[in-house]
Amino acid sequence: MIEVLSLDLSNYCSKGCDFCYNHSNREGATMWTTEEVASFAMDCINNGVKSISLGGGEPFEYEGIFEVIESLYPHCYLSITTNGLPLEDDKIWSKLSAVKPDKIHVTIHHPNDECEVERVISQIKRLPRIGIKSGVNLLVSSHNLEYAKRVYSLLIKYLLPDQIILIPQRYSKTPTAKELAYVTGGKPFQGPSCLLKCVKPNNFVSVSWDKRVNYCSYASGKQQLESLTYEGVINSLKRVVWKSCQQNR
Repeated sequence: MIEVLSLDLSNYCSKGCDFCYNHSNREGATMWTTEEVASFAMDCINNGVKSISLGGGEPFEYEGIFEVIESLYPHCYLSITTNGLPLEDDKIWSKLSAVKPDKIHVTIHHPNDECEVERVISQIKRLPRIGIKSGVNLLVSSHNLEYAKRVYSLLIKYLLPDQIILIPQRYSKTPTAKELAYVTGGKPFQGPSCLLKCVKPNNFVSVSWDKRVNYCSYASGKQQLESLTYEGVINSLKRVVWKSCQQNR
């Protein structure tokens, strides 16, 4: 049974990092209307999905994001992953103060960028004041281990270890599990479940901005949704040929 659903609302992101797994960029688009997102997610919830994570693209640059939050928040555990830049907009923050998801994960893409690190730390300290649990996705490459270690030591002053997820950069400069452990000083940490071994999840699916589905956000071979329903997800997954994302390259 699927219990956790990751849904990418678009592949539009004004930040446009060149290493984005979703290839999000300033020319990106979406195929989801607000009504489709709400209807699809609710059908999944009614069929056993307990947690939904909204991503992108940049979800706070998706038109209708607050309508989606408002429609889903009472019915599941709702989290959002963001680069945090839109949260600097007073209008966005005001709306977020009124319509709250359960949790917001702010991503640090560049641990060597002091301005980015300071901005994210400011945001994770500010979010709990309006009743939203905060977290950080810390992107780690094999070339920025010292910077990542320094940033982790700063984050741990404000967050618990389970609120910080170490994300290994994919496809190039990918750190080993040992290198990720170095970032935390050898202490237990949160990371992708596939860190040590690629295994097909049994309760998680990823739905992309173009309405395709697979068991993993990174994996290729996503299949078009047969319909925007839970049943459509299940039927489409039957056509997925599972393979490691490393086989994409």
